[in-house]
Amino acid sequence: MLYTLNDLKSLAIHASDGDIGLTKDFYFDDKHWVIRYLVVETGSWLSSKKILLSPISIKEFNQQQKTLTVTISREQVKNSPDIDSEKPVSRQHEVDHMEYYGYQHYWGNTGIWGSEPSPNMMSPGYYSVAPKPDNIDNSEMSADVDAALSRDDDHHLRSSEAVTDYHLDAIDGELGHLQGMLIDTDTWAIRYLIINTSNWWLGHLVLVAPKWIKEVSWPTSKIYVDMTQQQAKDAPTFDPSVPFSLEHEQNLQTHYGRNDK
Repeated sequence: MLYTLNDLKSLAIHASDGDIGLTKDFYFDDKHWVIRYLVVETGSWLSSKKILLSPISIKEFNQQQKTLTVTISREQVKNSPDIDSEKPVSRQHEVDHMEYYGYQHYWGNTGIWGSEPSPNMMSPGYYSVAPKPDNIDNSEMSADVDAALSRDDDHHLRSSEAVTDYHLDAIDGELGHLQGMLIDTDTWAIRYLIINTSNWWLGHLVLVAPKWIKEVSWPTSKIYVDMTQQQAKDAPTFDPSVPFSLEHEQNLQTHYGRNDK
């Protein structure tokens, strides 16, 4: 199911030994357009510190109760590697984070979660149900980490809050500004950007899939998309108060003559 970022903010995180805190922001990978980490503000039990939570640790999402149940404990969080949420997340920090929690590295494969289709399949507990070969070459794992660190310049995790209000240009003019995102909570992929067209078409929201983006100029906060203003105007509009259905998605992709799911 798809949810907006607003749906996923202020979720209470239930750990195995108590509550951790509330979701405040999301870091996404600007190459694969997938949420890599949820930024969680802990309560008074940890001096309201901000920590990173990987979707790998998520066991259950309850939209009605606004909760996420995770497989990690408060004690693990308390001793986890420090992160300054106001600064970019480096690959070295990701290596430390993943190794601390015993997660596989997601990089080095073509899929958005390594060789797995979803993050929960990377969790240590998953392998008790579907065991993996235990003849893993540690030297190969070490080489994989070294290679990832050497590619750090190409690695970019971006805050969803920081990119909100980026302006979008269609082929023939302005399209609007980025108001939000639609997230698939099975894979935590960003399926659509929610675009507010109020600067030229008042009161309408349209959806743009990341695969329809031609270029992103991060220094100028601008996104260029492969569509015309008229195509956007004729497309099914998005209403955040109505659950996003499969029929809506099929109509949207039929309109643009694409199938990017």
